Amino acid sequence: MADRIYLRHSTDKQSDARQRHALAALLTAGAPVYEDPATSSRQLSLDRAGFTLLLDEAAVGDTIRIADAARLFRSVADILALRPVLIRRGLHLRVESGLLSGIDLASDDPGTKMMVSVLAAVLEFQRDMISENTRKGVAAAEAAGKSLGRPAALDSDQAAAVVAAYREGTAVKALARQYQVAPKTIRRILDVARVRELPDQLDMPPAAPGHERHVPAADQEVVLDLPGLLADHLRTVGDDAVRDAIGAGRAIRRGQGHTVRITAPLALHRAALRQATALAAEAAGPAARKAHRVYAARITAADQQMTLGT
Repeated sequence: MADRIYLRHSTDKQSDARQRHALAALLTAGAPVYEDPATSSRQLSLDRAGFTLLLDEAAVGDTIRIADAARLFRSVADILALRPVLIRRGLHLRVESGLLSGIDLASDDPGTKMMVSVLAAVLEFQRDMISENTRKGVAAAEAAGKSLGRPAALDSDQAAAVVAAYREGTAVKALARQYQVAPKTIRRILDVARVRELPDQLDMPPAAPGHERHVPAADQEVVLDLPGLLADHLRTVGDDAVRDAIGAGRAIRRGQGHTVRITAPLALHRAALRQATALAAEAAGPAARKAHRVYAARITAADQQMTLGT
């Protein structure tokens, strides 16, 4: 049984000095350290690279040590998703400072369950209040005529050139390399110009002239697995046809998640993908964006297979 230290700070302008001070004794003893620098608390702990590596290397009986609860979770959803994983793997979780210090947060007894849920709700309320105060500050600054945010990475002429090149078939990553920016910067420009909203082509660049894609019959049925994150989202926001298809599908457990196997016309799968576009946004989180990409890829593969079969 070993101690494993987890450190996280939200931006590249912050440091983990305070956390290291709180965990100094363990660091001196040589406990292994796992870090997620410049990682927002909005990203669930189970989606962070450093914490995922910690879970992969931890053995039954090991204890995860954090300086304060906010380093690992700031919402009820996060701690409720995390606790079953820790309990199932036989791990312990202890906080060095604050109200939660001295408690094994991975304990499965009813008292700990209640305490963790209440304190996680307090942390979530605290985060919401910070967000509300930030919005008020932004509104006040805008009313005073102040310019907010970072300057644009590309000017208007460059953005127009990016859109034109994408329409001609240049890939997002190639454009990012050409302009020496991150791919997400290129995607943001394309989304503002609304050139990636191509339901039939599933976020792929338009085909070159003379190489138009074949569009299979809309009523031809295919069997595709819908990722659980998208299925849960669509049960709320999807139209009747999409919800009915999910209800008639077969749920399949995959590790800690699930998929729903749906037999439906390809047009319905495309409609489901369009109605789940919110999960492809930057703010949706990496797990949701990955689920959206996976489903889009499956639809694309089915489209190509049907095209080759005609």
